[in-house]
Amino acid sequence: PEAMAMENDSSVVEFFLTGLTNRPELELPLFFLILVNCTVTVVGNMSLIVLIFLNLHLHTPMYFFLFNLSFIDFCYSFVCTPKMLLCFVSERNIISFAGCMTQLFFFCFFVHSECYVLTAMAYDRYVAICQPLLYRVVMSPRVCSLLMLGSYLMGFAGAMVHTGCMIRLSFCDSNVINHYMCDILPLLQLSCSSTHVNELVSSVVVGTVVIVSSLIILISYALILYNVLHMSSAKGSSKAMSTCGSHIVTVGLFYGFGLLTHVKTSSPGSVTHEKFFSVFCNFGVPMLNPLIYSLRNKDVKLALKRTLKRITN
Repeated sequence: PEAMAMENDSSVVEFFLTGLTNRPELELPLFFLILVNCTVTVVGNMSLIVLIFLNLHLHTPMYFFLFNLSFIDFCYSFVCTPKMLLCFVSERNIISFAGCMTQLFFFCFFVHSECYVLTAMAYDRYVAICQPLLYRVVMSPRVCSLLMLGSYLMGFAGAMVHTGCMIRLSFCDSNVINHYMCDILPLLQLSCSSTHVNELVSSVVVGTVVIVSSLIILISYALILYNVLHMSSAKGSSKAMSTCGSHIVTVGLFYGFGLLTHVKTSSPGSVTHEKFFSVFCNFGVPMLNPLIYSLRNKDVKLALKRTLKRITN
């Protein structure tokens, strides 16, 4: 039996990714669309990282968290984009077993880390608006660093659990992944061993992350709203809410598309719908984040002007 198990485990050494579409006429337009998206995502997030790093007036807790959010989105853009672009230009897009597990690990790591960073940003806004006199003490550099370290460690732990559970499965029959990347659900559908433990662990880990982060974000904004409604100055309440606007939009997009991607339906086109929303979640949100935080942000615009002035001089 042990020899048989080893044979089963090693029988699949590579997977085939079906990609986003099976219609050849769409492959070239989608290739350029994803390439443009990747370029905008990389340039946008890298620009925000550089601006925050170079400008001292942006060395505040809010921009420290934004720096980390942009760093995560920048790295995340390289997790599935290269393989997805290959799907459009090669007839059979092959990914090794080790490559597939590596992609799954980094996908889970960056998604989980982004959840925690967005949660830390909500807490930061709560302290800034509800406890402004204690803000510098509560959100000290040490506390901010610990929050980010915790976000990355929790992201790493979640990714290790997902990947570790996936490696223990046997893949012995089909090796065609009906997706453009190595995601948890498409891989579980291919396994020839029991996936009950994996499904349970995945539900517990994802459920815990979503529930805990959602609760903290909702409680933070409930307290912010209560505080804003009791402000005597209309200008003060308007300014308070304007600092939260970008974060609310980012959270809405991240959780909204994440939920739509993973809501299971019994319809025949459910896999197609999952892929469609997954594209928005994996490619749209990282691209839009730097735009959301830059377009209506006076501090970022000022930093951009100063940096350009430095370069031209």
